[in-house]
Amino acid sequence: MKQWMALSLLLLGLIPHSGQAQTKINEASSCYLPGVQEKLHCGTVSVPENYEQPDGKHIGIYYAILPAIQEGAQADPMLILAGGPGQAATELTPMIARMFEAVRQKRDILLIDQRGTGKSHPLECDIKRPDELIRADDEQDLRALSRECQEQYPDTDTTQYHTVNAVKDFERVREHLGIEQLNLYGGSYGTRVGLTYLREAPSSVRTATLDAVAPPQVIIGPFGQHGANAFEEMLKDCSEQSPCHEKFPNLDQEYYEVMSELEAENILLETRDPLSFEPLEIKLTPGRFSSIIRVALYHPSTRQLLPYAIHSAAEGNYHAILGLMGGTMSQNSIYLGLMLSVVCGEDLPRATPELFAQDGNNEFIGSRTGDAFVDMCAGWQSSSVPSYWSDPVVSDKPILLLSGELDPVTPPEWGEIAHRTLPNSKHLVAPNAGHTIASHTCANKLIADFIEQGSIENIDGSCLKEQRLKPFVLNQNAAGL
Repeated sequence: MKQWMALSLLLLGLIPHSGQAQTKINEASSCYLPGVQEKLHCGTVSVPENYEQPDGKHIGIYYAILPAIQEGAQADPMLILAGGPGQAATELTPMIARMFEAVRQKRDILLIDQRGTGKSHPLECDIKRPDELIRADDEQDLRALSRECQEQYPDTDTTQYHTVNAVKDFERVREHLGIEQLNLYGGSYGTRVGLTYLREAPSSVRTATLDAVAPPQVIIGPFGQHGANAFEEMLKDCSEQSPCHEKFPNLDQEYYEVMSELEAENILLETRDPLSFEPLEIKLTPGRFSSIIRVALYHPSTRQLLPYAIHSAAEGNYHAILGLMGGTMSQNSIYLGLMLSVVCGEDLPRATPELFAQDGNNEFIGSRTGDAFVDMCAGWQSSSVPSYWSDPVVSDKPILLLSGELDPVTPPEWGEIAHRTLPNSKHLVAPNAGHTIASHTCANKLIADFIEQGSIENIDGSCLKEQRLKPFVLNQNAAGL
């Protein structure tokens, strides 16, 4: 799950991608991060890899502080809990600086790379498979891929890279910096971290904002049914917008026709790598095509391109599909090892055959997301969570829950599940928004107000309902906007 696209790396050809290059930074010093012109404060805190063996191996947990814009900052900063699982918080710094400019007026923003990501003992996977993108769906050996990744860390106990230890690490950083309380912001998987924080260290939390909620009661990984529901909603919206319906009257039929044609024969496409611009060949398979469409449903700006992209593919023109895929591949990296340690330890063991069958009972993407994780987890060593892990989190802290009605991965129902045991919480749903709504609605301003007040009482979410549905693009010249 991503602040932006959590499983894009698995679903777009299942290729792990290394973290973006960063400026080398000394411990506990002034520093600069890519995409941010101002000087920050960065440092590293040493923590045990295994908290039950405090004298054993230690790893460094890296952090960066975006300073408040005004002098005399409040003592309770905002802590960013990155999504994924597998995103590095400090690699999101430019986006966070823009998104939470109002919060930064009076408060620092603290970004900590979760263990296994960024500069906190990253579990990135250098897997040299130059032919991976031209393999058919049934030629991909995901178990071997994850095992190959695991073998690159013979001295790392990957069973220790889980959410509870992440919270313990964050607590060590908080204590190191002398901070009494934090205002949490978690997006997507970061909401799972935030709820764990509320359970494991409640006295350290002043407020919590959980955006695109994934409570521990639910299982991350099988996303087929949620994606199918979001896809059906996109088809309905197109049919209700006259220009879209007139231009693409048979959109659902065209999607399934493309899927059938790709089942019969994959298509080899030539393009360029979005990062290196080197020539690149990609075999478009049913798995890759459906995954590109599913990931594009995350955000309104890519969702509005889907009718044209699907229609063009049905006519044999795949430029729009390649554009959507390239945009996803150029997003911030997911650290595959951390993602597998979390999902394979905390979620997949709790998934039942009945859940997999229910999730795969759709024509849009079937069981592909769940199946991919099952295969990957078969080659990865992770820990089993304690029995209380899936219990509801109970807290009376002020908590703002945010959901997007069009979200294809963390539906509003999940926010309601969390809301039931959080008596001092308010759940706001944006009708025309997707995943992690602070990135594309007025929710970022609501969050700033919530943190300033420290209470949900006067938070009015009416502005979320004023946001209009984005019109769909009708051709390559962006007609319809």
